[in-house]
Amino acid sequence: MSEESAGPPAGVDRSEGFGERLLGTLIDRAHEMPPQLIAPLVAEVIGVIGGRDVTVLLQDYDQLSLVALPGQGLLVEEPRPIDGSLAGRAFLGDDLVEEELARGVRLYVPMLDGTDRVGVLAFTTDHWDEHDRRLAKRFAGLLADIVVTKGMYTDRFFQARRRQPMSLSAEMQWALLPPLIMTTPQVALAGILEPAYDVAGDSFDYALNDDALHVAVVDAMGHGLDAAVMAAVAIAAYRHARRDDVVLADLYAAMDRAISAQFDDEHFVTVQMAYLDVGSGLLRWVNGGHPHPLLVRGGRVVRALDSPTTLPLGFGGADPQVSEERLEAGDRVLFFTDGIIEEHRTGGELFGEARLVEFIEEVSKEGGPVQETVRRLSHALKRARGEITKDDATLFLVEWRGGSADHLARVDVTPRGSGAEA
Repeated sequence: MSEESAGPPAGVDRSEGFGERLLGTLIDRAHEMPPQLIAPLVAEVIGVIGGRDVTVLLQDYDQLSLVALPGQGLLVEEPRPIDGSLAGRAFLGDDLVEEELARGVRLYVPMLDGTDRVGVLAFTTDHWDEHDRRLAKRFAGLLADIVVTKGMYTDRFFQARRRQPMSLSAEMQWALLPPLIMTTPQVALAGILEPAYDVAGDSFDYALNDDALHVAVVDAMGHGLDAAVMAAVAIAAYRHARRDDVVLADLYAAMDRAISAQFDDEHFVTVQMAYLDVGSGLLRWVNGGHPHPLLVRGGRVVRALDSPTTLPLGFGGADPQVSEERLEAGDRVLFFTDGIIEEHRTGGELFGEARLVEFIEEVSKEGGPVQETVRRLSHALKRARGEITKDDATLFLVEWRGGSADHLARVDVTPRGSGAEA
């Protein structure tokens, strides 16, 4: 027998433990389970480990609240604010939070799909130890994956997250978006669109292909459905060309041709595209009419990443000049659309880039991961504008960390101690 076909190392316990049976039940049944039966299965599984009063909380589109998912066996509570609630603390901190009750303890367990925050699993139990904590975190992660997957087959999860009517243009944009968050040991990113329920022409996309992070932020002229259609064409053209492994200048050309072919010469889309080597920290980008991105180092805006610009998509501009910046570990780059700085404050004054810089540095003092920085920054900017958003606005923050992720591909099957199991 060859080494490749040899069995597991001697002494490795392959018997099915309690935790594996419990998680395996969810995995095995989820393949064919209709979405409406996820709720009662979750309630049953939590009941098996001694839990009760089960609630599944999902983030609303404004990223302000956690709203309860209705379903058989689930407790439907009032929406919880992300800021200032125990459920919100679990959601933001990526770790479970315990609330002591007169009888038992209420657990809030973050539901993570990869690194994307889906929501929070909450339940009450009378008995709680480290084994329960480990099992609850893994169960919540598995539940997040199932909610994301089953959400493609039903409208119920989307409806639960909506706290007000959504425009048709916003419906299109949300359907196009990749996950709002991605985190790896080498690079992290987060994006946010506003107004969440009425966005039209703004969108973004990204892909991590081996050691290359590709990013695009677009802003289609106008408002409403026409702008949403242009943005959709631009993002589709970007993905189509990117998947052919073309360089930045050719990505711009492919997107420009797509917009020119589908719309008249009075329609255009501004764009900013970037390529980050996550191994070396070398950032390359091209600018087709966007505000210059901002380089944030140590919580301070060091400078704008000025670069030559070419015409927006649809105008047949010249090949864009590719600019470069060597990032340092921990550097963040904020891409944003003009809706952020061209909004008028009370009295008619433009919000402006200088004001944006002040807010970036103020929010950065609080620390936290990129997703929380973007969320706090977006809400702080909206408050400063008196909640007025006349134009679409996008924030997209990338953090380069350096180092390697190779350790994640190695498996350690050494027993963790007596009674430890998956």
